[in-house]
Amino acid sequence: MADLSELEHGSAEHTLPAEAQAPVEVDVSSLMPGMSLVVQWRGKPVVVRNRTEQEMKDGQPVNLAELKDPIARNANLPADAPATDANRTAPGKEAWIVMVQVCTHSGCIPVGQQGDFGGWLCPCHGSQYDSAGRVRKGPAPENMLVPAFQFISDTKIRIG
Repeated sequence: MADLSELEHGSAEHTLPAEAQAPVEVDVSSLMPGMSLVVQWRGKPVVVRNRTEQEMKDGQPVNLAELKDPIARNANLPADAPATDANRTAPGKEAWIVMVQVCTHSGCIPVGQQGDFGGWLCPCHGSQYDSAGRVRKGPAPENMLVPAFQFISDTKIRIG
């Protein structure tokens, strides 16, 4: 499993072409609440989701002590930041989730808006993530990774 530093800086054993390592700009102007899109960044699928009010509401009261992984795994925050719903998003843009859509158990691709927690379900081994990408059930050991990203306008996100 790749760790956050490998996703941010690349692995010595797997070098991607320069264009695959470059930041990716994503136009999100067409994403209404409840809609997602997936882009490729550094050879991995990254999901960008405009969460609904209910998805955000469901993610906020989670007791961090009950999470399998209490760490945010957000490249935009300190490495030990807790996995609150807000720490999985960007300040002022809490409706938006941007994360590497790869199961942290075996590297499979989870299916969105599935499972007991309304987030992502890995069909291979049953890991379940909530609407903030935090692992809640199954063999996955960690939350899905949030790459470095920023809003460069109200309708455009830069990943990487």
